[in-house]
Amino acid sequence: MLVSLTVGKVDAGVAVLLTQDNRLIEFPSVLLPKNISSGSIVDIDVSRNHAAEAKSIANFQALQKRILNTYGLETPSPPVLRLRNATQTSLVLEWDPIKLATASLKSLSLYRNGSKAGSIPRPLEMQSTKISGLAIHAEYTFHLVLRTTAGTYHSEKLTCRTHKMTDLSGITVTPGIMPQPQREALERALDRIGGKLVDTVRIDTTHFVCTEGRGPAWEKAVEMNLPVVRPEWVDACEAEGTIVGVRGYYLNADPKHRQLGPRQVPHQQQQQQPPPQQQQQAPELVVSETTTPPTSNQSNLPVRAPEPISEGPPTPFPGGPTEVTSTEVPEEHEADRAEPPSPPPKDEPSNELKDDGEEGPDESDVNEEIEDENKKTADKKGSQEEPAVEHEPIKKIDKAQPEGEGELEEVSL
Repeated sequence: MLVSLTVGKVDAGVAVLLTQDNRLIEFPSVLLPKNISSGSIVDIDVSRNHAAEAKSIANFQALQKRILNTYGLETPSPPVLRLRNATQTSLVLEWDPIKLATASLKSLSLYRNGSKAGSIPRPLEMQSTKISGLAIHAEYTFHLVLRTTAGTYHSEKLTCRTHKMTDLSGITVTPGIMPQPQREALERALDRIGGKLVDTVRIDTTHFVCTEGRGPAWEKAVEMNLPVVRPEWVDACEAEGTIVGVRGYYLNADPKHRQLGPRQVPHQQQQQQPPPQQQQQAPELVVSETTTPPTSNQSNLPVRAPEPISEGPPTPFPGGPTEVTSTEVPEEHEADRAEPPSPPPKDEPSNELKDDGEEGPDESDVNEEIEDENKKTADKKGSQEEPAVEHEPIKKIDKAQPEGEGELEEVSL
């Protein structure tokens, strides 16, 4: 295609060309022939290069395929987490090697029960980790989070539980230097309790068993802070049915410090202790003794006869002698000191004759007066002597009867 254009203006780098329909086209002045000025007419031939176009398209498609095969087909894989070993207070987790494809690794983190537990150091090299300090017989949920330049990937959640104290399947023993018979006995004991025996010290090794502390395996166990015990420790765990403390089973420990477990002590004391039924009946007998009334056993005790109730002093008869016991004498003296006898009344005649020679009253009258005074004195003494009898519930009904006799009535308790 041939096109005729008129040069309108030529600058240092760009020339303005005019078409026949008065359109402006900016054209590089370097591509114009020499000695071109304003008003010159130039012919430009325009054509399509099919060969070059096909070659360019082929090159572009090859590049696209190479990019797709390199970055579009392979992607990072989510980590696969699984449980390797479990004990009473620790869990050992492991995962497959991380596949990043063409992406770059940013971090690999472990989450426990939904919260971040920590980052895995050297994630491209390490494929296991040990979590210690867990509760006994508790359930936990773990998962890994992989962060790369191609995105973030989560592993499936792993739910696991720590063992009970009586579950010995988590014991993983690495044997050291020991006689061959003891090694064979150790293998049989581990088979019976469900433990594992590994030849090398690994992250899931729980105990290092040997009789001599030497060798590269022993040094690695000491470096990893693993308990180094004697083969008798496994036998003790089997006998007790639970995890036994390792303090008495170290290589340099005194065998006297090895204490019996909770299952052997009751077995030894079983013969000394009475059966459970007798132990339950013993408190019942004690209660019955304390709650039941006195039985026939108490009837054999000597019975104290009731004390005789002492009667008060009898009321004296008129003109009769007054009987006073030895215990009442001081009380009578006290009564005499407290109340002296009243003098005879002035109006009463005396026993002596009057000065004027007149005879006194008759002798019978005098005797009656004396008897009346004695009667009054006896009544006063009897009333004062009654409180002297202690703890004697006696009630005196009549102090003096018209006939002069005193009657006492005994009140039953």
